[in-house]
Amino acid sequence: MRWTLLVDPAGHAGWRNMAVDQTLLDLAAGEGRAFLRIYRWEPHCLSFGRNEPALRRYDRAAIERLGLDTVRRPTGGRAVWHAEEVTYAVAAPVNTFGTLAETYRRIHETLAAALRSISFAAALASPPARTRALHAGACFASPAGGEVVLGGGKVVGSAQLREGGAFLQHGSILLDGSQQWVSAVTLGAPPPDGSVTLSTVRGAPVSFEEVAAAVTAAAKTWPGEWDEETPDSTPLMDATRRHTERFQSADWTWCR
Repeated sequence: MRWTLLVDPAGHAGWRNMAVDQTLLDLAAGEGRAFLRIYRWEPHCLSFGRNEPALRRYDRAAIERLGLDTVRRPTGGRAVWHAEEVTYAVAAPVNTFGTLAETYRRIHETLAAALRSISFAAALASPPARTRALHAGACFASPAGGEVVLGGGKVVGSAQLREGGAFLQHGSILLDGSQQWVSAVTLGAPPPDGSVTLSTVRGAPVSFEEVAAAVTAAAKTWPGEWDEETPDSTPLMDATRRHTERFQSADWTWCR
């Protein structure tokens, strides 16, 4: 297996980030390639899961009045406020780590190891007593089985899509801030915020660069050879254009 590492600290709009991640899934499916992408969001953005009932769950008028950037992810799960975080994406053939559950756990084990390497006591959450419904709250409302937690609070939220013999798993590693904007625009009773941030636990700022380096080092224990590519390389950006209209579209963002 040959892995390509893409580290992009510049920050991009939600539609571009999702178009790039979808493109990496395409390349994994079509060419058998594997990728680890580490990135951030500018402006900050509210993302919805692929099948989430956003029109029923969130106040679109308030979101537009507040000028919040929005996007619908290609993966499932619930809403996330992307602000002070490190976002990761892994795209590779489905046989890289095994089943959906095995892949989810393997990647989270790697992320937990990365956080432990920089002195955080990260662990994987035990399965909950019962599964929460899709409409029942934000991504960080509570940890699910196998997600990365610190002291019982959820520090990483992830979602996965399998398509064409490949998978895309991406998620947020919280550096600072909160998920308050999800609560602020929720219709009805706001969801709880079960998140915890690295800066809160450390009692001091934690940088994008520190966490990105730790994740990169931990991921390089995966079998295979590694190359590094600039995130704005012309071939990648050319391939991404076929998805930009979809992720820029309000019709896609608010399709349900």
